[in-house]
Amino acid sequence: MANAQASGPFEARAALLLVTLLWGVNYIATNFGLRAFSPWTFRTLSFVAGAALLAVLARFVGASLRVETARDRVHLMVSGLFACGGFGALSAIAILYTSTGRAAICAYTMPIWVALFARVILKEKLTPARMLALALCGAGLLVLLWPLIAAGVSLGALAAIGSAISWAIGTVYLKWARIPAHPITVAIYQFMAGALASIVGVLLTGPGIAAPVGLLPWLGLLYGIVIGTALAYPLWFKVLDHLPAGAA
Repeated sequence: MANAQASGPFEARAALLLVTLLWGVNYIATNFGLRAFSPWTFRTLSFVAGAALLAVLARFVGASLRVETARDRVHLMVSGLFACGGFGALSAIAILYTSTGRAAICAYTMPIWVALFARVILKEKLTPARMLALALCGAGLLVLLWPLIAAGVSLGALAAIGSAISWAIGTVYLKWARIPAHPITVAIYQFMAGALASIVGVLLTGPGIAAPVGLLPWLGLLYGIVIGTALAYPLWFKVLDHLPAGAA
């Protein structure tokens, strides 16, 4: 029993490492996709196709798509508006207005925001080890961001930091809501919320597709759908089930 309990956090941390890698590569894929698709169109296609893929996968693995109460469904959608809708749109906009590397660095202030929000909302303790980790994380990010700060913070950097804050709000909200649902189901609802937000953007700004669409944008979109969305998000929600928000 002790070994089984110990393996849970270990497996969750291994999954977290994998998710970090998948989403890191996804910034490059998104850069390729945005060469032909607007941020709103790219995210709409990613979320809609990702939800469809997960619905098919749920049938194969026998995962229930049922969410017991209307309250839980509302919580999932609200969380998804921040974790998918806000994060997806702002991170894509960031890549348009700054380099992919800088967008990724700014967006990966997520752990700092999550830890702070989790301390206030979830009352998660900031242990000495966690405070040290956050201090080192903050110091490292400051070193990486200092040239950008010295040159003047751009719209892209602000959008990337906004995406990190939006992600943190959605993550802590989901942890607070404690939805008893399969990670695939949680992901589908989150994608639906993200898709709705992105569709509003498409309706306001137009499709924004640069025809003809070349090979790299299609490959970027494909990676974003299959790996960055349909694979990485359910893994992330599984991690969130097993680790405190501040640790995840």
